[in-house]
Amino acid sequence: MKAFYSTHFVLPLPAGHRFPMGKYERLRDRLAAELPPLRLAQAEPVSDADLALAHTPEYIAAVASGTLDERMQREIGFPWSAAMVERSRRSVGATVQAARAALAEGIAANIAGGTHHASAGRGGGYCVFNDVAVAARLLQREHLRQRPGARRPRVAVIDLDVHQGNGTAAIFARDDSVFTLSLHGENNFPFRKVAGDLDVGLPDGTGDDDYLAALDLALEALDQRFGAERVFYLAGADPHEGDRLGRLRLSYDGLIARDRRVFDWAWRRQLPLAFSMAGGYGHDIETTVQVQMNTFAVALEYWRRWQNAAR
Repeated sequence: MKAFYSTHFVLPLPAGHRFPMGKYERLRDRLAAELPPLRLAQAEPVSDADLALAHTPEYIAAVASGTLDERMQREIGFPWSAAMVERSRRSVGATVQAARAALAEGIAANIAGGTHHASAGRGGGYCVFNDVAVAARLLQREHLRQRPGARRPRVAVIDLDVHQGNGTAAIFARDDSVFTLSLHGENNFPFRKVAGDLDVGLPDGTGDDDYLAALDLALEALDQRFGAERVFYLAGADPHEGDRLGRLRLSYDGLIARDRRVFDWAWRRQLPLAFSMAGGYGHDIETTVQVQMNTFAVALEYWRRWQNAAR
């Protein structure tokens, strides 16, 4: 199974910054050591033209040149640097490459990504560019180029980060070829939600059983309302009970069951699935990385099913 990374491009964050940048390198190292069937590859950056499929030219230019106003830079949550721009381009590129690989192999991954708070003309919540939005639109464009006269493939975004995917919802608000599903903490960031196609807000303290019951209903509703042909899955680690920002109370086992439901849903419908790690802010960074390792273990199981079926 292919997984793409951009860990060589590290943001120079000030001491005490709350974003756990080190989790990506730690995850990559553990994946390489513990899951040898994975084929890890460095992500390539996307172009301005690719980014413009989901973002305004003015925003792209301001990010690239470091001319965002102070308020917009503060909303992103990172100080501007050339490394921030390069890493953001490559994080989007990793999801693009994963989406292409999933078309060939069934499942592929970005070991970062899930930057769902970035909308067309602004970033937010540690998200500069929206990797899933760009990748979905780029995948649709490539499909149409290969098949002139065809319709755009229908894309489902299953966002199980603990925070609502407001940027993704805003980008696709008037696009009936993309369905956005977000299962999140109702009282958590962003405090002004942007309505997606299916939003399920959960109360603080929600545990395994109630979460999984809500997910079952959401996937059933997705089936009834939308005929997906491609899937992007944001497998956030932040619903875990050990997360500093999450407010939910899912266990390791509950999150494994969550992942299994999503991968099984896509497998039974033979839908190519690209997944990204999205958020994770554990009191102990190893807790977040373990949640992500568990997601990759489930993904590998289903990737093997795709390979066996292709023989």
